[in-house]
Amino acid sequence: MIEAVIWDFGGVLTSSPFEAFARFETERGLPADIIRRTNAANHLENAWAKFERAEVDIEAFDRLFATESLALGAEVRGKDILPLLSGDLRPEMVTALKRVKARFKTGCITNNLPANAIGSASGRTLYIAEVMALFDHVIESAKIGLRKPDPRIYRMMVEVLNVDPKACVYLDDLGVNLKPARAMGMTTIKVASAAQAIAELEAATGLKLR
Repeated sequence: MIEAVIWDFGGVLTSSPFEAFARFETERGLPADIIRRTNAANHLENAWAKFERAEVDIEAFDRLFATESLALGAEVRGKDILPLLSGDLRPEMVTALKRVKARFKTGCITNNLPANAIGSASGRTLYIAEVMALFDHVIESAKIGLRKPDPRIYRMMVEVLNVDPKACVYLDDLGVNLKPARAMGMTTIKVASAAQAIAELEAATGLKLR
């Protein structure tokens, strides 16, 4: 029996920033997927990981990301990509969250940026005002110094919600972040689109979410 549904935020309840990355690369004449490839290289200890754990400030992130991207073929300044991150809320996903909350415990585990990061203010206002009140508990990487896919962050959530991982559904748009949840026994859903995710969530929970 499902007792809790745990959500990622960006790329799940909002549109993915990957489209904005692709537009930026095309406009600047950069190699395709240079931003995503930089994010993926050494993903536990790269500039992005350190920034989401609040281990470096924005100036250090800007320099580190430039160095890392240059090693993969083209220099991209970290500050230039931060404004690309704030996606648009997906209203159908927010509706699904509201219906889930009426029946189950809800949590959110988000890899996010320190509050003073460029591009984060509008995104934080957007999701805190609209959505964060719908969760029983929220874990933000920049506040606790841990980020997905560190298994500890998932254990923190199930402990706070007081649920067995086997009674949880977890949604994320990145496969690397789903693996630890699945290893703990959670039912996982990789979000490619709102319609696909909602259909899989309906099957997992038995609820009508549309």
